[in-house]
Amino acid sequence: MRTVDGRVAGRRGQATRQKLLDCLSEMLSSSPYRDVKVIDVARKAGTSPATFYQYFPDVEGAVLELAEHMAAESADLAELVAGRSWVGKAGWQTAQDLVDGFLDFWRRNDALLRVVDLGAAEGDKRFNKLRTKILNSVNSSLTEAVTELQSRGKVDKEVSPAAIAGSLVAMLAAVASHQKGVGVKQAELRPNLALLVYLGVTGKRPVK
Repeated sequence: MRTVDGRVAGRRGQATRQKLLDCLSEMLSSSPYRDVKVIDVARKAGTSPATFYQYFPDVEGAVLELAEHMAAESADLAELVAGRSWVGKAGWQTAQDLVDGFLDFWRRNDALLRVVDLGAAEGDKRFNKLRTKILNSVNSSLTEAVTELQSRGKVDKEVSPAAIAGSLVAMLAAVASHQKGVGVKQAELRPNLALLVYLGVTGKRPVK
């Protein structure tokens, strides 16, 4: 772990750096990203702006650090699909597990994901790369699942696995980012979203 000027941070320095990141993460949950200032993060962490600048060039740099960690954690989403069955009751369970895991990941990281989406929408390639990395964790696994079903004759040959996977992931991301604003209770949202995912992957109604 190094400081901005290249020095190796000791144990105490690493703890300070992590505290700054934790405080920033907490502030993003209660304040608009543009309103978060270095001095406020430093004050909340019980240190000074000078100390903040030892570890990060600015607030955006610290946010990118948080987003990198989140993107790495998103790799766990792929495990909800990779190697799982999409046939019969097992397939229906896979669809439900994917939806539950995806929505829960978005809920846990809601504030940071909103910042990533904002940066990507403004054309910042760094944020766009991170958003793509997060979505690809599921996109690639779903593409493989549809391809495998297609090879076994269970999905029409004219279907594009990549297009189906990309469409389903885009739908999941859109719904996940507006969980509180769709006007539907979670108890109703999740199974119906799982139904759409299952239909998209298999082309059939699930066996429950």
